[in-house]
Amino acid sequence: MRIVLSGGGTGGHIYPAIAIANYVKEQNPDAEILFIGNAGGMESKLVPRAGYPINYIQVQGLRRRISIENLKTAVRLVTSYHSAKKILREFAPDIVIGTGGYVCLPVVLAATALKIRSLVHEQNVFPGLTVRMCAGRADTAISFPETEKYFKKTPKRLLLTGNPIRPELLRPATEKKPAGEPLVVISGGSLGAQKINDTLIALLKMGGQDYYGIIASTGERNYEAVMQKIKEEKIRLCENKKILPYIHDMDTVLKRADLAVTRAGAITVSELSAMGKPAILIPSPNVTNDHQTYNARTMEKNGAAVLLPESELSAEVLAGQIKTLLSSQTHLRNMARAAKDCAILDACQRIYTWICEK
Repeated sequence: MRIVLSGGGTGGHIYPAIAIANYVKEQNPDAEILFIGNAGGMESKLVPRAGYPINYIQVQGLRRRISIENLKTAVRLVTSYHSAKKILREFAPDIVIGTGGYVCLPVVLAATALKIRSLVHEQNVFPGLTVRMCAGRADTAISFPETEKYFKKTPKRLLLTGNPIRPELLRPATEKKPAGEPLVVISGGSLGAQKINDTLIALLKMGGQDYYGIIASTGERNYEAVMQKIKEEKIRLCENKKILPYIHDMDTVLKRADLAVTRAGAITVSELSAMGKPAILIPSPNVTNDHQTYNARTMEKNGAAVLLPESELSAEVLAGQIKTLLSSQTHLRNMARAAKDCAILDACQRIYTWICEK
């Protein structure tokens, strides 16, 4: 079995591809796997670190406004399409899987032109441009049932697979959750988020969080500035208030948490669902197609989360939401149950079943 995987630009496209590759190797150690990515993209670091070979093509995304850069993008798309074709002919895969990001568009289009069985996987509720462009040619895997209605044309074949979930998130907690005060985890993602960090500082300055603990991640690049601001504001951090640049053991921390305050990226939302964690979701306003809002809206509609737009975010509003949720254990339990009801825990298995079809 020979498989090509392609996805890039953000961890949200790359980690699912790596998770699929890992699952394939677990089921079939003799499988040969090759990644195709963009030179200089995150995949150029993450894929080799995961132990897989990667070949590169040169491609870039479209600008949202009319620009000379879009002409360059079109030229690179044609060039990368032919480069992808060359790589596919040489590697001769049985299967090609794209997990999103503009880098996988020429790869999937080249694969379908060569009549190689292909699948494109969408992580978010609202499908990205690459997935929508590939959906009429390749089979399409979606992570949320709601996604189907956002395709203008019916995909060639539609599969509900969910998002690949890191296995460690599904393992039982190794230590019992401490009795007593609730724990709130606040994170703006691996890179951090300025607005969430500013709100965290204002929240701590307000006080009134004595009845719950906080573990917050600022993002590596923002940590020093946040800690300097806390010092300038003369905010005293109690023992149960921890501010970190990055939460390396997020799976362990989330298992102990009663409530998460996070962005609404597809993988984040899927992982919170898998763990049954109630959440206040603050979608990033700086993403294509506002897709995080679609993710958060779906979770809120299903009773698993509260959607808090960044435009409405303030220390007072966040404090009020946290207080409301933590004051009702029944409400939290209902949200946790609703989150688990949204979860699909066997995404890799479902994708592997498709791979093994004749």
